[in-house]
Amino acid sequence: MRNEVVSGRLVARLYGVVIMLALVACGVALTPASAATTLHEGKAAKYVFLFIGDGMGIPQRIAAEQFSQKTLLMNTLPAQGITTTFAADRFITGSAASATALGAGQKTNIGMIGMAPNQRWVKSVAELAKENGMKVGVVSSVSIDHATPAAFYAHVPSRNLYYDIEIFLADSGFDFFGGGGLKDPTNKKKKASNFKGDAVEYMKAKGYKIVANKEAFMKLTKDDGKIVAWNENLPDGKALPYVLDMTDKDITLPEFTAKAMELLDNEKGFFLMVEGGKIDWACHANDASTSVTNTLAFDESIRKAVEFAEKHPGETLIVVTGDHECGGLTLGFAGTNYDSYFSVLKSQKISFQKFTDVVLKEFTEKCKDQCAFADFKPVITQHFGLKFEGDPKKDRLVLKPFRVKMLEEAFALSMAGKKVQSEDPVTSLLYGGYDPLAVALTHALNNTAGLGWTSFKHTGVPVSTSATGLGAGIFNGYYDNTDVALKIMSVMGIPAKVHHFPAEKQKVASQ
Repeated sequence: MRNEVVSGRLVARLYGVVIMLALVACGVALTPASAATTLHEGKAAKYVFLFIGDGMGIPQRIAAEQFSQKTLLMNTLPAQGITTTFAADRFITGSAASATALGAGQKTNIGMIGMAPNQRWVKSVAELAKENGMKVGVVSSVSIDHATPAAFYAHVPSRNLYYDIEIFLADSGFDFFGGGGLKDPTNKKKKASNFKGDAVEYMKAKGYKIVANKEAFMKLTKDDGKIVAWNENLPDGKALPYVLDMTDKDITLPEFTAKAMELLDNEKGFFLMVEGGKIDWACHANDASTSVTNTLAFDESIRKAVEFAEKHPGETLIVVTGDHECGGLTLGFAGTNYDSYFSVLKSQKISFQKFTDVVLKEFTEKCKDQCAFADFKPVITQHFGLKFEGDPKKDRLVLKPFRVKMLEEAFALSMAGKKVQSEDPVTSLLYGGYDPLAVALTHALNNTAGLGWTSFKHTGVPVSTSATGLGAGIFNGYYDNTDVALKIMSVMGIPAKVHHFPAEKQKVASQ
């Protein structure tokens, strides 16, 4: 039998979650516990890591463990806490508001980055680290101008101001950016408030070396100076491919993490934020196989930091958390009667994204208006392992008649080119705006494994926060996401409070 991952102590803390949810249900206003948060009072850490699993709640952690049959490294860290995630203006948070809380200790409104609800700029722990002479790195598996990474260097009222965020990146002076690419470097969206020409050229003018392929990336040394690096293959939203879809030519999240540590290491230390952003994206699409494999890659990135910490004992803090849960993942499904079969998830060979963008597209281009479900069955079996012949009682991957009917209905919608929109409430609840057949297939496989989903969006449940190293003990307990930033500040030897930019600095920087 595998060891229980969630200790009795951690389970006990869940009673606090129940209390919090009860208060919300009764309409009681919740405020951050910052005034009472436990802080570090010893020497300052030289090296600080913050790992954020976007969309990674407790179910995502445990699902990855059951899938791999191995305890996640993050779940073995000596400090384990429960963290609330609500935003200033909504109980169910978004990545921008949550990252601002985690990075600066500031509650803010949905969509806002690096500022309070009144739009006053706040400094992130990354910016504070830079002011204190440390080197700083930001890594993400999604675009480097996405909400979570942006909250550590940018200050904008909307996360959709990608061009402005990219200019903030160039002006940050941070030493390393790695992962996904840029969403609007030429201001095609015409939303720039601070236009300075092509954002990539502006970054170069600010002293950044741009690297966009694995061979050049692996050869980087400290002599190359400030770096902005992204993967050559960015198939969706300028993000890295899902782990299921990667090849040897792709730079993985653990590789970005390892290179960042190599380049940032110096006598004054460093701060490094690493985001596993595509855990969230997979959960939005209700694709458990894709989510757990990205969670496992995220955990391997944490392993790189732990190995580094072992060489720097007493100098390093590693914190791992999630910004929110996504998808309402349940570790149990009514149709399996308490049984779980996580191993069937390994039958899926590609992500929902590649299935939609490549496999389904190639099939429809070939058959045009003569596409038949019977002809597509072998493709389903090839990529998802689901079977249409055999006895479901003897082989769990054999589909029951009602499941086949559901797939046929979804196939018809996909062939009609109907990407379900929110104004169609019935089909929107079924497919959430994703390709109907892709969702129907992942649901069929996930339900067979004993997993269910309640949403295509975020949920309001608290998340786990784990820590190890110098000052890690203060991350035990039950606290708000703003406290994560304050606790990190205290371990860095920085006053644990919300740090605002001077009014004149904000005015100049926003012109």
